[in-house]
Amino acid sequence: MRNPIRPDGSAESAGELPRSLGLPGAVALNMLDMIGVGPFITLPLILAAMGGPQAMLGWVLGAGLALCDGLVWAELGAAMPEAGGSYAFLRRIYSGRDGRSGAGRFVAFLFLFQLLFSAPLSVASGCIGLGQYATYLWPGLAGHTATRVAHIGAYSVGLSAGPATLVAIAAVVVAVVMLYRGLRSLRVVAGVMWCAVMALIAWILLTGAIHGSLRQAFAFPVGAFALTPAFFTGLGSAMLIATYDYWGYYNITFLGGEVRDAARTVPRAILISIALVAGLYLAMNVSVLSVLPWQRLVGTVDPAARRAVIATFMETAYGPHVGPMAGRVAAGLVMVTAFASVFALLLGYSRIPYAAARDGNFFGVFGRVHAKGFPHVSLLALGAAAACFCFFSLADVIAALVVLRILLQFLMQHVGVMVLRRTQPELKRPFQIWLYPLPPLLAICGFGYILVERANFGREILGAVVVIALGTVAYGLREGMRGKIVSAKE
Repeated sequence: MRNPIRPDGSAESAGELPRSLGLPGAVALNMLDMIGVGPFITLPLILAAMGGPQAMLGWVLGAGLALCDGLVWAELGAAMPEAGGSYAFLRRIYSGRDGRSGAGRFVAFLFLFQLLFSAPLSVASGCIGLGQYATYLWPGLAGHTATRVAHIGAYSVGLSAGPATLVAIAAVVVAVVMLYRGLRSLRVVAGVMWCAVMALIAWILLTGAIHGSLRQAFAFPVGAFALTPAFFTGLGSAMLIATYDYWGYYNITFLGGEVRDAARTVPRAILISIALVAGLYLAMNVSVLSVLPWQRLVGTVDPAARRAVIATFMETAYGPHVGPMAGRVAAGLVMVTAFASVFALLLGYSRIPYAAARDGNFFGVFGRVHAKGFPHVSLLALGAAAACFCFFSLADVIAALVVLRILLQFLMQHVGVMVLRRTQPELKRPFQIWLYPLPPLLAICGFGYILVERANFGREILGAVVVIALGTVAYGLREGMRGKIVSAKE
């Protein structure tokens, strides 16, 4: 049998992923990844971090940080359009020209090791939020839930198990089943879910425009912008949450081996996604606050509003007669949106262990490709891990995810893109960072601020250090085993 033919006329080798994804599909997948449950459930957390609507400053600065970081991803993704995204980037950056020995193998392996934690955490966050909105539609799901706080030294982590947890796990299972097919056949599914996401946001914006008051949305408390230590600590917490909500614009780089005309499509998809989502987020939050007073979303005044803020927003806007039905419809659409994000995350992240296995830097079984053209072993493994993380609290999942990614992925890429400019100037760069080197330097400063300018930041950093230590040990053991196998063959 002859190999399939790529759009550019070259033959695909057996086991490779077909390049079938264009710009519209790339932007849709990125936006599905970005607009998950985050903006529909984290608004109360951001407001609480700064004590009022001045917390929208976190969204604005978060958008600027996303743009600086997105430019780094755009240059690397256009220059190295391979399946695996960061894995391929880090491997080449820190190993010189061959990209297969020395520090590059270790750094790439360490990134992959943390991904075994951070990717399922990201998927689980969407599923937990989905389960939270499910309790609005079916209040009985909130009952019979067992919660525990596990203590490790001076630190603690929340655990829960109940009907809502089962809903979250079921969401993972359904997403895996839907993804158990080739990428070409998923275009219609992705398109339908993208339309549902856009319909929900359009409804929120229209409702705010009709029933809201801009004066209420910007009703700042006294001293809202006083530059006190508490202001900067709160801003750091707000930016951490905003960063979590913006992330996903890089999802297309994980599918780099399946993108048509990747040198142009990848940068455009990243930058278009950031611009569109930043505008939608800011407008959506103004819309919600124009109807719901911010005081209802902080403290213990209205726990139901904090748990399902968009449903409460619709109830309040449409009054006692239509409001309850509007709230239920909104809750259902938020659940669809959360599921769409889970779908996009599993699709993108499943390609990374696959790329590493094909490269010989991970277990070979993850490099297997299903007859329908997708890495099924990688998909199943990440799905199983995500189901386990559904037992953790949403706040702990978000904090652990963001800190792990910053330390073991984003900062290494920001430094790496500058290293690559010096060590491999001959590398073809179809897209180059605007105003270089300012964006990566600003991104380093911004992410560094998020890491340390928060209350109790030591817990997540300690967790990241533990992951680094475990990953280093795992790499050493694996390299030792590889050496023995090579010696035996000789």
